Amino acid sequence: MIPSIFITATNITFFGFHTGLAITYIGECVGAVFSFWLYRKGIKSLNPTILNKNKWLIKLQNTQGWDSFVIILVLRIIPLIPSGIINLTAAISKTSIFTFFMASSLGMLPGIFIEAYSIKQVLESSYHLKYILAIIAFIIFVYLFKKMKHN
Repeated sequence: MIPSIFITATNITFFGFHTGLAITYIGECVGAVFSFWLYRKGIKSLNPTILNKNKWLIKLQNTQGWDSFVIILVLRIIPLIPSGIINLTAAISKTSIFTFFMASSLGMLPGIFIEAYSIKQVLESSYHLKYILAIIAFIIFVYLFKKMKHN
């Protein structure tokens, strides 16, 4: 429920860049595998047509082994595909939990590193930049809140 950027920022603030990055990475990996496992346990009655929005997701539903490893890896590297959709699709497929873990762990590395490095740069920036970013974040939050309230 909490965006990972806040958790990453907290980890980096309290534990330093390298340890905070490692904690975030381990947490993301454990969370992905746990979610995969939960989805797989409770997925029996799901209608998978909601996952037919992306050609990679469609292909993943029917693969296993090396093919599913590559697809999960590619999906994890693409930043615009929500991780929950990847976890759910992999859980529906014939992918083993080990294959899912390895592909997800490798695929998460670039995104988590970029997120952590960006947060580090913001934390080390001047107070003026932090105020500007806080104002921008607040405006985005208010906009999204109003948009969600009208729907």
